[in-house]
Amino acid sequence: MALPGSVIADDRALLRDQVISAQRRSHLFYVALTLLLIATVITGFWPSFFGTLLRGGVSRPLVMNVHGTIFTGWMLLLFVQVGLASTGRLRAHRRVGTFGIWYGGLVWGMGVVATFAAPVIHIRAGEWTMDQAAGFLILPIGDMILFGSFFGAAVKYRNQPEIHKRLIVAATVALAFAAVARMNLALPLFFLIWMTPMAALAVFDFVSARKIHKVTLICSGIMAIAFLRLPLVESQGWIAIGRTLLRQFL
Repeated sequence: MALPGSVIADDRALLRDQVISAQRRSHLFYVALTLLLIATVITGFWPSFFGTLLRGGVSRPLVMNVHGTIFTGWMLLLFVQVGLASTGRLRAHRRVGTFGIWYGGLVWGMGVVATFAAPVIHIRAGEWTMDQAAGFLILPIGDMILFGSFFGAAVKYRNQPEIHKRLIVAATVALAFAAVARMNLALPLFFLIWMTPMAALAVFDFVSARKIHKVTLICSGIMAIAFLRLPLVESQGWIAIGRTLLRQFL
């Protein structure tokens, strides 16, 4: 007959093993999710950025090279941070996270610059009309609003890991919109591929906790609504607004 003390010890050991197992599954999931996002970004930007860098045959305006490099740095930073967390090096994760706050601000600031620089460059090169550039403008503006909102919230909740890491994923998915847009997909498939990381996060939440985390739900809902801006690219009302914004730089 087991003594009460040994029963309690066994229960504690079982609970400890369950917690460790759950943490291991969580770490593996976020590593896989990060690799999926990196693969999406590389695939989308291969023809226009990564591939041309390797071939060295295309000259690009400096501002777009800087933007692409900083954006790539964000993906590498995300991978490093997930790697540190998954291997239990939380102190290093927090130290790098302090740098990450400033770097995220740089990503947003350079993204805003590129939002207006890209269409202006295309207009001056004779590749786009004013209306095409004005219509396009709503896409990167939406990306920057989403990224800035999710990243700002992630900084605010950096001491609440379950909220923080979901917001960082959402911020990165928001940035990945531009990569998926370059794949020239039909709208339903575009939406499906773009939202795959958020769908995977929702499934993981449900499997591990029998409910979807409210941050996952809120961020996914916001992004689904933001996706509806795509038809506005050809809206005369938006094009008029876009023209007004672009004239400040022409």
